[in-house]
Amino acid sequence: MKDKLSIVKIGGNVIEDQKALDIFLTAFSKLEGLKIVVHGGGKLATQLATKLGIESNMINGRRMTDKDTLDIITMVYGGLVNKKIVAQLQAKNINAIGLSGADGNSIHAHKRPVKDIDYGFVGDIDGINSELLTSLLSINLTPIFCAISHDGDGQLLNTNADTIASEIAIGMASIYETTLYYCFEKKGVLLDITDDNSVVKKINTAKYNELLADGIIADGMLPKLHNCFHALQNDVEKVCLGDVTMLDKNTELFTTLTL
Repeated sequence: MKDKLSIVKIGGNVIEDQKALDIFLTAFSKLEGLKIVVHGGGKLATQLATKLGIESNMINGRRMTDKDTLDIITMVYGGLVNKKIVAQLQAKNINAIGLSGADGNSIHAHKRPVKDIDYGFVGDIDGINSELLTSLLSINLTPIFCAISHDGDGQLLNTNADTIASEIAIGMASIYETTLYYCFEKKGVLLDITDDNSVVKKINTAKYNELLADGIIADGMLPKLHNCFHALQNDVEKVCLGDVTMLDKNTELFTTLTL
């Protein structure tokens, strides 16, 4: 019988709102079993870049990461946001440890090859150090990952937080019964974007293709759902999408994805 492991990715709207963050961290602290958090912090990075007179460039919703931008991301993701989350979890009796992909060689990646667009110092993940994470979890440490990986040659890389969460879940799936949670501002996948309660509670591959054909799943949800099904196809037990309330075992209004 495998131990259960929950991997929870929190979105920017949770990170930027201290009240929402506290609600999330309280719910996370009460989540039973072993657990890991993955976070980004893109809007805060953009705000700091603006204060420092550094222009933030986005293409197709993805951040162009030059050297100055990478420095900002490292300061915000790996410093400010990560350590605030770690400190606030300690206050809730969760012994957390903040990590980037470089720490303990936990997330190894390579710089994204240039095709039509050069995204700069952006990483595509090669592998997760599941042995290290298992060791940390075994001594009751809760890893808190920022969205930064490394290439093994001294270069940090900006890496999509949804992808990091998915790849960590995949890397741990052979060891633990793994559930991946994407916690954001909506209650789940919505049939009607103007109705927060129009949640599609269960989505399998057939339902996903149906929602895709109907245009219900579109825009920013497409890459998120791609990561969800990529995880499921690589032995992750289940994937859940919703707001912070889905971490409460009595809540039913969120989306669960299975194959």
